[in-house]
Amino acid sequence: MIILNSSLADVNTIFNLYNQATEHQKKVFTKNWVGFEKSLIEAEILENHQWKIIVDGQIACVFATTFNDPLIWEEKDLEPSIYIHRIATATAFRGNGFVKHIANWAVQYAKTVNRSFVRLDTWGGNIKLNQYYMDCGFTYLGTRSLKDSSRLPAHYKEGELYSLFEIPV
Repeated sequence: MIILNSSLADVNTIFNLYNQATEHQKKVFTKNWVGFEKSLIEAEILENHQWKIIVDGQIACVFATTFNDPLIWEEKDLEPSIYIHRIATATAFRGNGFVKHIANWAVQYAKTVNRSFVRLDTWGGNIKLNQYYMDCGFTYLGTRSLKDSSRLPAHYKEGELYSLFEIPV
């Protein structure tokens, strides 16, 4: 297993994994992703914020990072952090504990770029996913409703509560 930056050649695979993840979300929870703009993914790739996990020569999982997330984290965004978004695992590789690997990788990466926290969010109320994130080393910080979701992907526009998680570096 290796974690590398995604390339523009990976865009179709990334969207395929997002589609697989969305179908899985529909089976296990009441909310799901509703699609992403291709321009967002391409920009993340060009900025080296889109990542892939390679297993046996195949893209098994993808995720994105950013260094700021003020619409979700509000005042806590002032603390130097890495934010993880859109973890999507290929159906054939589900169950391999990639979030734990991503968390460990992100802590090491955060150290190299002088960040104090690794953070992520998910819909509030998904007890099973919340527990999984805690099992992967994240501390649950509670929920927050978003004040402004206008510049976020479509699934944030429902005005729901979001669970917040972090790992101190």
